[in-house]
Amino acid sequence: MERDTDGTRGVKSDETLFALVEQIRESEGAGVTELADALGLAKSTVHGHLSTMREHGFVVRRDGEYRLGLEFFGHGQYVRTQRAVYDVALPVLDDLAEETGETTWLMVHENGRVMVIDGRAAGAEINVNSVVGSWAHMHANSGGKAILAHLPTEEVDEIAADSGLPAMTDATITDREALATELETVRERGFALNLGEDLRGIHAVAVPLFDGDEVQGSIAIAGPAHRVDRDRCTGELAERLGAAADDIEVGLAYR
Repeated sequence: MERDTDGTRGVKSDETLFALVEQIRESEGAGVTELADALGLAKSTVHGHLSTMREHGFVVRRDGEYRLGLEFFGHGQYVRTQRAVYDVALPVLDDLAEETGETTWLMVHENGRVMVIDGRAAGAEINVNSVVGSWAHMHANSGGKAILAHLPTEEVDEIAADSGLPAMTDATITDREALATELETVRERGFALNLGEDLRGIHAVAVPLFDGDEVQGSIAIAGPAHRVDRDRCTGELAERLGAAADDIEVGLAYR
């Protein structure tokens, strides 16, 4: 069994359970034999876990395949609404998308990664629902960098060491010293850029969101590089994001 980050050992049965959940999601539905083969487990073990999860609503069985159940959705909704920034930011996301004609994202960080917890699209070119709930490496994402810039240096070091700063594209920052320089620039100018660093052809700009002195997340505007170019990011869009962040932080202060 692998050790957790606090040095304790994980429980093998729990690790198996989570591996099953991930495999069911990745395969978009699978039978007992397929799951057992994919994970190198006995079919009896897989069947036992699936029976328990089915009893509690975490999987459903349709056409001989197991799929993730709606019970996950209920827990996910609960977790999202526990973030104070979520309710406060939603109307602002709508306004930003309408004003700019681009896609807007709300992100929060946890365990060294950043997750998109909501978004709004001005048009139909992006399926927002396919992105909400996804994780990203913080060093290659505008929202992630906006948050990283305001975390303690020791925490940034830990995140960089754990993630390894992988290259998502040839524009990704992969050196710790270069990242430190980038984060200093983010602090100085108040916003972070992502010019094709995690997806080629996509640019984004983001600002941090604070509750008091603590960074709570970030909001970003993203779009195709030909429309969301560097000048627009550092000018119009950064200005609009700054005003939006002010509104959200006032809402957090008086919630």
